[in-house]
Amino acid sequence: MEAYQKQLQVWTGKLEEAWSKLDVNVKKRLEQSEIQNFEENLQHVKGLLVQRTTTDKLKAETEKLYESWDQITQNMKRAEQAGAAGNVPLQPVPIGEHQLPPLPYSYEALEPYIAAEIMRLHHQEHHQSYVDGLNKAEKKMEQARKTGNFDFIKHWEREAAFNGAGHYLHTIFWNVMSPKGGGEPTGELANQIIKDFGSFQQFKKHFSEAAKKVEAVGWAILVWAPRAHRLEILQAEKHQNLSQWDVVPLLPLDVWEHAYYLQYKNEREPYINNWWNVVNWPHVSERYMKARELRWEPF
Repeated sequence: MEAYQKQLQVWTGKLEEAWSKLDVNVKKRLEQSEIQNFEENLQHVKGLLVQRTTTDKLKAETEKLYESWDQITQNMKRAEQAGAAGNVPLQPVPIGEHQLPPLPYSYEALEPYIAAEIMRLHHQEHHQSYVDGLNKAEKKMEQARKTGNFDFIKHWEREAAFNGAGHYLHTIFWNVMSPKGGGEPTGELANQIIKDFGSFQQFKKHFSEAAKKVEAVGWAILVWAPRAHRLEILQAEKHQNLSQWDVVPLLPLDVWEHAYYLQYKNEREPYINNWWNVVNWPHVSERYMKARELRWEPF
């Protein structure tokens, strides 16, 4: 009970922080009723945490909060696809100021397929360490440029590659999963999968086998290759060493041991098989539709 409440407190805190930092122009595109519903749900769950309400009650109310947040994020995506995002000002990340993104769901939301404790450690500890490492590396390289002392630049370049790859891949990873996930893709992504892999089942088998056979630690990743103009499946045995730079990652699966060991021990295969039940295909489709607009000269 206490551990669950702590997880919820962290999640609601991250959610509240993300909402407070959302650009005012983006919020203006949302229905006032949506905003009111989300803010009321957020405050209600926070109040229940203060009151130390029963776990069952918390889970029910947290699900309402997740659904209201999911509705807002989906509507923001639709507005962007419709061209409304053209008015959103560019907001670059200053050097050394990357932040841990909030999960779009609570830590226990993917159970029974991925345990809450795994999600908490994976997000709060592992992803945060990548963010911290990337920020430190960027600041050290900035210092080197200012002083002209590049004696340790090789080390900090490696740190930036390792932690930056970890940060960006995990940021995608959280969003390609959903408690309402699973099934098969639809629309143009489904058609492209059939075109490039023969069928969804052949794609799924290929992807799962690639994930199982990643040596030691790393990722299996569905990518869009703008130059070849087709979907491909890659293995990144060490994510900083992924060498095919000309592709756009669409669907990454983390098979580092920290992603499954607490629940599945050293059995990677059942983790992979169960993961398909939480794949957020609408988000993958959104990434695909944007990536396919790229056109590079084929050679």
